[in-house]
Amino acid sequence: MNQDTGVTAVAHVIQLAVAPVFLLSGIGAMLAVMTNRLARIVDRARALEAEVTRSGAAPAQTVVSRLAVLSRRAKFIGHAITLCTITALLICAVIAVLFLGAFLKLDTSTWVALLFVLAMLTFFVGLLMFLREIFLATATVRIGLQQAAGSDTQRTPE
Repeated sequence: MNQDTGVTAVAHVIQLAVAPVFLLSGIGAMLAVMTNRLARIVDRARALEAEVTRSGAAPAQTVVSRLAVLSRRAKFIGHAITLCTITALLICAVIAVLFLGAFLKLDTSTWVALLFVLAMLTFFVGLLMFLREIFLATATVRIGLQQAAGSDTQRTPE
């Protein structure tokens, strides 16, 4: 009978841990998106730097400004990746504390709640950094053929 109670307790902890495990899957998917964006930023910066190196001339102001924007974007996405990774670690800590509480027969509800709230706060700030990087990327996007210098100030109404 005593062993049955232990198995029931572990089964209950596993039920409680299922939601955080699914949350980890979602965070993992977000991290994949963010690392792909970082890779594209790095690739674009390397391509611009190689273009300047091939030309042998001093870089044009447009190239310097594009590299500066790419640097800012990389910093934002780097912060987002860091915060989302911390979120994943905190969710892992929630799961571990759930199991430790069950095995040691301790009330870990306060720790679980604190870790979960901290995880959600870091995820929230990480998503804000991600959103900031997206805003920066879309603010500097160029679509279409490059026009002659100064012609972009003479726009026609659409």
